[in-house]
Amino acid sequence: MRRALVTGCSGFIGFHLCRRLLADGFGVAGIDNLSDYYDPALKRQRQAILQADPAFSVVNDSIETPGLLERMFRDHRPEIVVHLAAQAGVRHSIDHPRAYLSSNIAGTFELLEAARAVPPRHMLLASTSSVYGPNDRMPWRETDPTDHPMSFYAATKKATEAMAHAYAHLYGLPVTMFRFFTVYGPWGRPDMALFRFTRAILRGEPIDVYNRGEMRRDFTHVDDLVAAIRALIDAPPPPEGKERDEGVSPVAPWRVVNIGNSHPVMLGELIAAVEQATGRYAIRNLLPMQPGDVPATWADTSALRRLTGLSPSTEIRKGVQDFVDWYLHYYHQNAAGMACRGKSTSDASPSENRKEQDLLADPPDINRKTFHRNPI
Repeated sequence: MRRALVTGCSGFIGFHLCRRLLADGFGVAGIDNLSDYYDPALKRQRQAILQADPAFSVVNDSIETPGLLERMFRDHRPEIVVHLAAQAGVRHSIDHPRAYLSSNIAGTFELLEAARAVPPRHMLLASTSSVYGPNDRMPWRETDPTDHPMSFYAATKKATEAMAHAYAHLYGLPVTMFRFFTVYGPWGRPDMALFRFTRAILRGEPIDVYNRGEMRRDFTHVDDLVAAIRALIDAPPPPEGKERDEGVSPVAPWRVVNIGNSHPVMLGELIAAVEQATGRYAIRNLLPMQPGDVPATWADTSALRRLTGLSPSTEIRKGVQDFVDWYLHYYHQNAAGMACRGKSTSDASPSENRKEQDLLADPPDINRKTFHRNPI
């Protein structure tokens, strides 16, 4: 049995990746601290699904705990390591930068030290499209400059790329960095736009639309992302000096790869897809651009296609429908459970739980697509 270690295993992407690896016959060791950045109940339910498989084991602790990851490496001897644990969110980093320093910088350092002590065959580390900053030459290629991060979140992710490169060069550790482009799908994060839009539209509440909707994002369905990571596992970078491909270091077994849909979508198109999937119109609260954000993202995925033969291509309306179907099912189940037990299953406030139960007592009929005409 092949052995993998996944950090951030109970997060949105980590959960989907662990399920894929388990289905492919891997033994998976995970670590997740179940932080309260968003509702830990969602993370616990993801983790419970993974724990139903005897090939999965988990440690609930923080990756920056000194020596913890090295002990896990020695206990499990993973041949594959996928590092997804991080403090996410561009906007959150403006008010809470210390959390990013601790998780993204110190946590990645602990991972690299563990790999130096117990080297895996291949390490894959998550970065972000945010490292491209204000670069307006699109689509973004892996060789484009990343010297001007627009947020502290992006700065910490650029730092992890540089740290991993140094360890790859010094210790011969094969490292693939992948840059994500706005991942969405079932079991997604509540702080992401699709989740917030869906919740607000179903409640009849306004949605905040930044830059007055003049934004484009390369939305990438989580199934496409996981398929790409799974394929990259078996495509480690070449030894130093053996290849001169785009994104490959000339002095280390280190490579960077974009994973995106390579098809930017206007924010208004995303909102229209949510309206169609929910059967309700959005009330738009038009706002200026937020600090640290960029007006557009767009991935050049030719390197991914060359390495794996894959081209993420889930159409936005289908992907949004997947998410809305999951959202309605998930909160139906939880609301029913709360009613039966007489208490909340999440860490949300009582008023938030009541809102979810009120909404789901009479959810929209998605088959009839009956739109409720709210003023826009």
